[in-house]
Amino acid sequence: MFTALAPNCSSIDMSVKKKLYTVLILGFVCILYYCSFGNRDEHFVSMKQSMDEYELLLRETREQILDRLKMCQRDCQHWDPDVPVVYAVTPTYTRPVQKAELTRLSQTFMLVNNLHWIVVEDAPKKSMLVENLLARTTLNYTHLLAQTPQKYRKKGASRGVVQRNEALKWLRKNRSEKDKGVVYFADDDNSYNIQLFEEMRSTKEVGVWPVGLVGGLLVERPLLNLTTGKVNGWNAVWRPDRVFPIDMAGFAVNLGHILRQPNAYFSYNAYGGFLESHFLEQLTTQDHLEPKAENCTQVLVWHTRTETPKLSEENKIKLRGLRSDAGMEV
Repeated sequence: MFTALAPNCSSIDMSVKKKLYTVLILGFVCILYYCSFGNRDEHFVSMKQSMDEYELLLRETREQILDRLKMCQRDCQHWDPDVPVVYAVTPTYTRPVQKAELTRLSQTFMLVNNLHWIVVEDAPKKSMLVENLLARTTLNYTHLLAQTPQKYRKKGASRGVVQRNEALKWLRKNRSEKDKGVVYFADDDNSYNIQLFEEMRSTKEVGVWPVGLVGGLLVERPLLNLTTGKVNGWNAVWRPDRVFPIDMAGFAVNLGHILRQPNAYFSYNAYGGFLESHFLEQLTTQDHLEPKAENCTQVLVWHTRTETPKLSEENKIKLRGLRSDAGMEV
């Protein structure tokens, strides 16, 4: 299972490395400068001040590296190779609440053992905000990039299709059927009980459970045949004609099952709201679904959404060339 740790533990944050190299180069230049102009008193004071600043910067950089090493060591010690890994896939995009939602989600994930977080940005290049946030966690993670084509950015189009598919491609390239695990599509605007991740680990094909606050209901859930314990219906009211009237937060798929179905992907051709159903139709049938969460009687995930912040005053000061977050990452 060491390979699952590689994205986070095998290398120190690249920004920290670059910072260290810059400090060393600048220090070397200052030494050469001093050797060349050592007889000029007017340069000595400013050069000594610069050297003191570089020494402080180098010390701070060293402390950051040691902190990262400590976090990696602690994380590796808590990784149990006998426990199936939860591969949590999270699409994300730049918006005012992005850091807040990813912070909340990451701190939930840090309470879960054997979790590998696959974060996929919808952007032309990886953002420092997401890179910094991931580096500050103790999580095993993979940071990917997949930009949504412009023609699919229209209002009402399904979000996260390209990003979830990019995560599936990564799993199929970097994992094999001998790796024990389960794949879960964990959006960053939901609320999760950590018990959910323990429930899904035993999934052999596709596990399902209730989701709170979705589809216009307090809870949307599978209905079971009390005799067989199998799913035989759904208490969904929005488009109940779907083969699988289920939210993205309401199912997980065994990693090996995903790998054995190499052509199973999310599609923009699915009708609005049918994204999950279309994906699951490629993987299973209703009678093969595995009820979790006490036979689908517990709600362990909620489709909550962060309120869109009111930034009218921010927009006003931007017109004057000002920002309330100048020099900060919010």
